[in-house]
Amino acid sequence: MTAFERPKSLTELVTEEIRRQIVEGRVDLGEALSEMKLATALDVSRTPVREAFNRLEMEGLVRTEPQRGTFVFSLGPKELAKICDVRVCLETAALKAAFQSDRYGLSDQLNLCTEAMAKARKAGDDDAYLREDTRFHQCIVDSADNRFLNDAYQTIATKMAALRHRLGRHPDHMAKSYDEHIEIAASVAAGDLDRANAVLIDHIDRKEGSYWSEAAVDVVSA
Repeated sequence: MTAFERPKSLTELVTEEIRRQIVEGRVDLGEALSEMKLATALDVSRTPVREAFNRLEMEGLVRTEPQRGTFVFSLGPKELAKICDVRVCLETAALKAAFQSDRYGLSDQLNLCTEAMAKARKAGDDDAYLREDTRFHQCIVDSADNRFLNDAYQTIATKMAALRHRLGRHPDHMAKSYDEHIEIAASVAAGDLDRANAVLIDHIDRKEGSYWSEAAVDVVSA
């Protein structure tokens, strides 16, 4: 431990665990969350759970309704479309900035992600693949080296990770997703920003397929 590190507080640990459960689909979108049940399951008092709810509400992962309780976030199909529109704006801006400032560093990071994706697919580990999917897009934003852009991206990143774990498991969608990640990484390595950008836009802004099937709409609006 360095002089600048400190142990995580109980609230931080509880927040991380509840966030993980939401992102990885251990609880349903729109599901009511019980302070008492979570406190019992995590072997803590209700206070850190309540504080965790407050933090997660600021992240947009839960919502608290007076006299009703706290619920996992949910989205309608129109809201999902709007999030994808925001992703296109932020990620294409990040890709351009990262490409211009450190294309080789970006290429290395994306290749590490796609290698890990390949291993996860070979092992049949969907959760690991989807975590690498999230990391791939975060690498693009991180490589832009623009904290204001990154701050804006974080307002939707965790929600997208949660949606990805619910809507990205269909084998056809995952295969297409993997191929597109490979093509983006290869285009960056080849110095072809226009191609990388075009594939990224299509990858995010698709209005059909697994994300936009009726089954996906049912999950998102549940």
